[in-house]
Amino acid sequence: MADRRAVQVLVIEQPHVARLVDEEEPAPADGQFRVETLYSGLSAGTELTWFKGTNPYLHAAWDPRLGVFRRDRQAAGFPVRAPGYMEVGRVSETGTDAVALGDLVAMAYGHKTAHTVDPLNDRFVPLPPELDPMLGVYVAHMGPICANGLLHAAAEVAGPGALRLGDGVRGRQVLVTGAGVIGLLVALFARHHGAAEVLVADATPQRLEAARALGLEAVDDAEATAWRVVKERWRRDPTDCGADVVFQCRGRTAALAAALRSLRPQGTVIDLAFYQGGAPDLALGEEFHHNGLTIRCAQIGRVPRELTHLWDRRRLAAETVELLRADGPAIREHLVTDLVPLADAPALLADVAARRRHVIQAVFACPAADRG
Repeated sequence: MADRRAVQVLVIEQPHVARLVDEEEPAPADGQFRVETLYSGLSAGTELTWFKGTNPYLHAAWDPRLGVFRRDRQAAGFPVRAPGYMEVGRVSETGTDAVALGDLVAMAYGHKTAHTVDPLNDRFVPLPPELDPMLGVYVAHMGPICANGLLHAAAEVAGPGALRLGDGVRGRQVLVTGAGVIGLLVALFARHHGAAEVLVADATPQRLEAARALGLEAVDDAEATAWRVVKERWRRDPTDCGADVVFQCRGRTAALAAALRSLRPQGTVIDLAFYQGGAPDLALGEEFHHNGLTIRCAQIGRVPRELTHLWDRRRLAAETVELLRADGPAIREHLVTDLVPLADAPALLADVAARRRHVIQAVFACPAADRG
């Protein structure tokens, strides 16, 4: 394979300051392969925490032994190099039989124009040739995040016997709070896996419109009253009403409070949100206490403990590919709202952070995408 090569990398140098930086990538070692990035998706919820300077890793160090953030240790700080985790690359050079020249792979290596892959240590997912390459941005990480939410719901219902992703939603009334990328994909997963009904609640008109365009039923929560619609719609007897399970996909504690309010007694919130502040509007002495509810965090770093013998990230990625096979054209049309050159990434981040521009899913196109 060739020697060193030039790449461009997105770097957040300090809060609200990002730029593309030219770097030289070292020559690959034996057994590695190189990819040129075609597309890199923006995970706005996570990446804006880096751009705004609110991400917890900027202010505390993660202690893996104790599983806590510690402010008595040095945090990661700035600069933040190559944020992001939704990349699609084409194999341009290879020193391994794991891939062939021209293969497309989904990975999570951040916003950069190229990457060198070590098959022994780096997670990559070969993409089927019939899949729209742009949809591959969901396969390595974002889709598995959403599938993992369903897997946690399955574990709540079936425990170690959860053999299928839909075991927690099949035949059940499902509410999704938040119609961002995660919420919409979770809702599509729930529908795909046989939920009796799926409602999506959000307060943003563009997101409600996208949900409906995807064939999902949406509830306007601008007045914070979606919980009442849910309670009146799904009534089993005078004292048992509400959703069987709520997937909470909005990073505000008020949304978590509304999710709890929407549940039937002894129901479960599967929480996929990333919260950045305190929780003054989360009154755990109210519905959470009186209805005997459960909050279960579905963080992508782990599958449910009782299912580790059956499920892993690769299987969740395979479930994502199946969803994309079923709903890919609609996702491409209605979920991907912005396709911009990687060169425009700093300006887009600034506009979204300042609320000058609204996106659902922005995708950065790299020069390799123009070369076909």
